[in-house]
Amino acid sequence: MPVSPDDFAAVYTQHLGAVSRYLARRVDRDDVDDLAADVFAIAWRKRGSVSAGEELPWLYRIASYLVANHRRRLAAKASMLGLLSVPDSAPSAESLVTADAELARAWSTLAPNDREVLALVVIDDLAVSDAAVALGISANAVSIRLHRAKKALAAALAENSHDEAERSGTSPT
Repeated sequence: MPVSPDDFAAVYTQHLGAVSRYLARRVDRDDVDDLAADVFAIAWRKRGSVSAGEELPWLYRIASYLVANHRRRLAAKASMLGLLSVPDSAPSAESLVTADAELARAWSTLAPNDREVLALVVIDDLAVSDAAVALGISANAVSIRLHRAKKALAAALAENSHDEAERSGTSPT
């Protein structure tokens, strides 16, 4: 990560859009700007701990921690007040796949780790090595998780197709 303010500003300009889109899929739109600012504030303080070329996945990792903290604060607030939290208005990774009912059913059967690795690599278009940095695991572990997640999704889609065929009285193709 660049150490000088001008170089950091260039990284900020380059990656702000991607970080904001990442956050917008996970939190309410009203919170995106504040969380994005927090991501870059943390990145500035810890800029010496990231290797050149790994800035975006590292920023995604910071963002994932902030999203988790944000959700915990919302849950605590809702719990304290006894109110339901306001649903997210920004589309989540899950809502992107729910447009197709069959895909939505299959997506909902996946384990959270499978959904996250698929969302990072397929929806967020990260390379396996970048997803590894974002998840804090090795690239090999991401490849294995991704392979298993794709197999699980394919199996769930096949099962849904088979179930649908049985209900309609036709044979699956």
